[in-house]
Amino acid sequence: MTEIREISADQTKLGAAALLELRPRWGTVDALVDFVDTDLRPRGYRLVGVFTEADDSAVSVLGFREAWHSAWGHHLYVDDLITMPAARGHGHADLLMTWAKQEALRLNCEAVHLDSGVGPDRAPAHRLYMRHHLAITAHHFTVSADNH
Repeated sequence: MTEIREISADQTKLGAAALLELRPRWGTVDALVDFVDTDLRPRGYRLVGVFTEADDSAVSVLGFREAWHSAWGHHLYVDDLITMPAARGHGHADLLMTWAKQEALRLNCEAVHLDSGVGPDRAPAHRLYMRHHLAITAHHFTVSADNH
């Protein structure tokens, strides 16, 4: 049996191993849990996971927030979407994308937005986004705050 459920602040560790696959900069599960619970959740970040009978922890997670921007209006922004390597190819990320679109409707959002890295290793993620009718609509630019 596969179950999708929201992961509350006292359960962040259940999704942290999967998140760490996508966000290795945090180094450890504990550091990532601390960042999510201390910095992200107070700013509206929510975490949803796919759980299977065989796993106590989430095999796939979606981190998102409800947001408002002048360019996009009211939208659901996907910060994180990842499936554990051993669980890939079973439709877990598809389930989470469908869940996100339904949550966006429930929240009366105009759209779902996400940014995705580029490179050959990102092709499977991009195919997932295209299957869910997300369009490439912009370039995302960034610069370090200390770069003059």
